[in-house]
Amino acid sequence: MNKSDQTIDLTPEEPSKASTAPETSATTKDVPDFGWSAYAERINGRFAMIGFVAVLLTEALSRDTFLHWAGLIP
Repeated sequence: MNKSDQTIDLTPEEPSKASTAPETSATTKDVPDFGWSAYAERINGRFAMIGFVAVLLTEALSRDTFLHWAGLIP
């Protein structure tokens, strides 16, 4: 089979055939979760991990305990 035997069709497809993905919207009808939701727990856990690492870095860089560094104990 030669390269000259192959042809490529560059004509645009009809819109109905080109896109088979469902339409999405920026708005949703879902009711927001309040209280103990999986999303809230995941976000709180991530912020807690960031805070814990920040305390460890503060203690390592200042060579002092966090409570003493923050002035909570003499």
